[in-house]
Amino acid sequence: MKKISDLKGQLKDKLIQKALEQKLRHFEKEPADSTKIITGSIPEDYYRFHLHPGFRQLLIINEAGKKFGVNSPFFKMHQGIAGSTTIIGENEYINFSSYNYLGLNGHPHVKEAAKDAIDRYGTSVSASRPVSGERPIHRELEKSIADCYNVDNAIAFVSGHATNVTTIGYLFGGKDLLLHDELSHNSILQGTLLSGARRLPFPHNDWKALDGILSKQRTQFERVLIVLEGIYSMDGDYPDLPKFVEIKNRHKAFLMVDEAHSFGVMGRTGMGIREHFGIEGGAVDIWMGTLSKALAGCGGFIAGEHALVDHLKFFAPGFLYSVGMSPPVAAASLAALRVIQQEPERVITLQKRGELFLRLAKSAGINTGNSAGLAVIPAIIGNSLNTARLSAALFEQGINVQPILYPAVPEKSARLRFFISCQHTESQIQKTVDLLAQELSRL
Repeated sequence: MKKISDLKGQLKDKLIQKALEQKLRHFEKEPADSTKIITGSIPEDYYRFHLHPGFRQLLIINEAGKKFGVNSPFFKMHQGIAGSTTIIGENEYINFSSYNYLGLNGHPHVKEAAKDAIDRYGTSVSASRPVSGERPIHRELEKSIADCYNVDNAIAFVSGHATNVTTIGYLFGGKDLLLHDELSHNSILQGTLLSGARRLPFPHNDWKALDGILSKQRTQFERVLIVLEGIYSMDGDYPDLPKFVEIKNRHKAFLMVDEAHSFGVMGRTGMGIREHFGIEGGAVDIWMGTLSKALAGCGGFIAGEHALVDHLKFFAPGFLYSVGMSPPVAAASLAALRVIQQEPERVITLQKRGELFLRLAKSAGINTGNSAGLAVIPAIIGNSLNTARLSAALFEQGINVQPILYPAVPEKSARLRFFISCQHTESQIQKTVDLLAQELSRL
């Protein structure tokens, strides 16, 4: 089966002529004479969105999908709460495409807390928090998060992606070095670009390679930041955190851990990779996490020492110049955190369900890569077209799982990505793995 990159080459002439000349003809309007005079010889590509390279690429992908009979798997309309099952259209599906890991989105206590916050504070704080947007619910949430990490304080942002972008982008600059795992999230890369720091990726989870880079490079820079993730969102594995802590201490660097997918998932009570390895909160300089996964809300947080958090509260652009977090969102995440602490069996069940899925998948000969079987388990297919077809075939049989295609991952790593929930039953997991193995055998 030829790769998507080969397919694009084959279809280039035909699709560009057809998709860009015929399908886009309605976008094209003859500019007024005055516009011609002003623009002169400037190519139309530079001032027309329908000629933007990204949009042209999207058209090529869509046309290729139509040619091979694969409908777009994106923007499916869910009719209610997406948990272990979901309603799309008029049909119910076993759902593996939502990171509602602990089933707390829709939990009665979480919904009640959000409703109470609306009654008390409304739906918006209507200002940035330093100006006049501060509410008690913000402080309660941040204190509770800080207590989870046994650190001084925390700060909550309205977006998880923006949390990384604004924190890294503000704290580091042109004289600094940022070292990140090669599989790091886009938000980490965007934060580095904003900062202007030198960026060097190191091989995935390879602390020895990181140590080698620092041995050669550390003295050439002022501040150095090492960025890891608790659980990597595409592969479902995690780093040997104590090794990285030792390296950051020896080289006098900062260490940041993104716990978007590990908080609520790892550890005996769900307190994340810190609890999993039994290390002190102060061993990591910057703890980052999101509220949109195990905590059933939306936004992100940074936890650490007072000097870090106070600094960000007064000067980080993504906090200072942004409206404060919506009260019902903050209240929902705080309530979700309390449920996690009161019902640790949710975490235990999630871990058992992940272990079951991983074990059954491996027994069926499915390539799950390096997944630890905690909450994220890939089924690596190695071909974007086949991956999209497999997702569509499973959808027809009542399984909703999203394909991850090139360029989100390398073509040879195209995959289905299964998000596991504590609400998935053993029979749902068994059925899913059986259908996955059957459909794989047909490709």
